[in-house]
Amino acid sequence: MTPVSDDTSPRPEKMFPVSWDQFHRDSRALAWRLNDAGPFEAIVAITRGGLVAAAVVARELGVRVIDTVGVASYNHQDQGTIKILKTVSPDILKIGGGTGKGILIVDDLVDTGKTARVVRDLMPQAHFATVYAKPMGRPLVDSYITEVSQDTWIFFPWDTGLSFQPPIRDGAA
Repeated sequence: MTPVSDDTSPRPEKMFPVSWDQFHRDSRALAWRLNDAGPFEAIVAITRGGLVAAAVVARELGVRVIDTVGVASYNHQDQGTIKILKTVSPDILKIGGGTGKGILIVDDLVDTGKTARVVRDLMPQAHFATVYAKPMGRPLVDSYITEVSQDTWIFFPWDTGLSFQPPIRDGAA
């Protein structure tokens, strides 16, 4: 079954599988890029995709205060209505006088920017970082490592299992 996105994003035509090793390298590269952007008093990971990247970034930057914001917009293949399932704790929201300054928001991907807009509105002056960025969402983040086209579906390692993939020349996506 081909992944489908919402009406504001082109139907994904390209597939980009990301291994655990690649995601770890890209998350460390993000930390390297963020090293001079801080200091950060806390990290807010956007669940679920941002949890793994946030753990790597927190380790590399020595940040011990980590919170989450739970936002649901995707099932395994469709983007739908944004719902905040869990908000950031009041103690974290007080950082920077309630503006978010000194907070690092981490997610795996910014796609259309809908999730990013909701989270950015909670902490407008936070530094927003993602491992991957698509053109529609890229203006909402401050730092990212790899840009992929809007019509690319990223298969993250926590969403896939190991299996044989036919060669591209044989028609594989």
